[in-house]
Amino acid sequence: MTRRVDFMLGGEDFKKMTAAHVMQSDVYYFSEDAPAIDLVSAMTMGGFGSVPITTQGDIVVGIVSEYDLLKAIHDGKDLCLINAKEIMTKGVISVDEDMLVGQVISILQEKHLIRVPVVDKKGVLIGVVARRDILLGYLKSVESPPRMEYNLL
Repeated sequence: MTRRVDFMLGGEDFKKMTAAHVMQSDVYYFSEDAPAIDLVSAMTMGGFGSVPITTQGDIVVGIVSEYDLLKAIHDGKDLCLINAKEIMTKGVISVDEDMLVGQVISILQEKHLIRVPVVDKKGVLIGVVARRDILLGYLKSVESPPRMEYNLL
């Protein structure tokens, strides 16, 4: 998992941080024809609650969440026999990498989301921002930068 915020030294201005600062750029995503059971495996082993679904060119067209999978099970569907397209939520809410973190927070709060895909101008998946990533960004912003000591000869 790679995030720019992991490399920050502290003392950053949180209000100026963007989705690009806090997003995870190494994310699991699946095509529409991926078996639902593969999504279950990735999500349970990876410890996250949703995965983006993409078409060719990695354009985000949906998302499958734990809710979607549980609903399919509750409805009597065999997750080994259905694919992501059959259960995904369409009309995905996504953000762009230049969106300020404050705006991302507003979207997550208003829509009751835990994670949101980050896409480029063409709708191509470039990362995911989770609430926890934003909290880490905040934590980094309030840390004191390391103290530099100089020894001059």
